[in-house]
Amino acid sequence: MGDRLRAVDLAREAGISTQQVRNYVETGILPPVERTGSGYRLFTTAHAEALRTGRALAVGHGWPTTGAIMRAVHGGDLETALAVLDESHAELHRERTELAEAIRALDTLITHETEPPDRDRGGMRIGEVADAIGVQTPVLRLWETRGLLRPTREKATGYRRYSASEARLAQIVALLRRGHHPFSTIESVLAELRTTGSPERVRAELAGRERELHLRSRSRLEGSAALHAYLQGLAKTF
Repeated sequence: MGDRLRAVDLAREAGISTQQVRNYVETGILPPVERTGSGYRLFTTAHAEALRTGRALAVGHGWPTTGAIMRAVHGGDLETALAVLDESHAELHRERTELAEAIRALDTLITHETEPPDRDRGGMRIGEVADAIGVQTPVLRLWETRGLLRPTREKATGYRRYSASEARLAQIVALLRRGHHPFSTIESVLAELRTTGSPERVRAELAGRERELHLRSRSRLEGSAALHAYLQGLAKTF
């Protein structure tokens, strides 16, 4: 048959090894493969389309998400495939929302930087700050140990107290860590904020995050478009 292909043909087209092609079959990224009587896998142009689709999806959505989508598609479960796809796009929306909140927090922080640092009117305890920014209390203690945060202590109990300004710094640290920025960069950002009150370094980091989110959004859109084209080409009815 004219549409019969070998594993080496798929591998050569995609620029991968034949073992990777076999792995894609095993993980469900490629549809099931028939075998000859002697055990050789029989690939077709449908497998070539699936391979192109999977690799396009992976650029934007990553391999774990791609695997879940393609396995569902090849298992005839379009509903699950679309749910996984929707969650991947929703993840970017959540990150954009967090980014916007951090920018607002930064603006508020700079507004209050003129207040004397010892004018703490109670503040928040460590558990309250952890809940507010979505981390565990040991993470806040780690950041304190690294010198990123500087909570005060209650004289009577020794409990940590975070002023409104310090709590906003904790939120910025949480955002930058979720963006995989190294501690060294975050230390520089906070040092500049504490010593000069200039938001420029932080704004540069957040602007970089916005650009990175934009590129990821485009990549995910392109991957989703490739999936749409693949679904249209399938003969199976979901």
